[in-house]
Amino acid sequence: MFAAYVTVTILASVFTGIAAVTYLIGHDYPKAQADMKRIPRSWVPWLGMVLAAGSLGLLTGFAVPLLGTLAAAGLVLYFVGALIAHLRVGSRQLVGWAVFFSTVVAALAVNLGYHW
Repeated sequence: MFAAYVTVTILASVFTGIAAVTYLIGHDYPKAQADMKRIPRSWVPWLGMVLAAGSLGLLTGFAVPLLGTLAAAGLVLYFVGALIAHLRVGSRQLVGWAVFFSTVVAALAVNLGYHW
């Protein structure tokens, strides 16, 4: 169980960390996604910071398990919100969302399975 916990947690942290960097450096993709979902572009850096905090929180969970669990749960809620934003505008392009969502759900599951 430990190997699965470490592997999935690191994978989820890398995925969300890379997404956070693209949001924080001002890449065009997050801006286009914000426009498509009719979200103000001023939110993009804030969303990037939430992703970065979640990514770091997952890694912090190796030292403080409760923080890792809370970070994983927060990322699950973040991606539920992303799904709502997609559906609100009628977007059915959910493959990227599904990859991120399943990764953070798996991180939450292995975290709970290993620690609790």
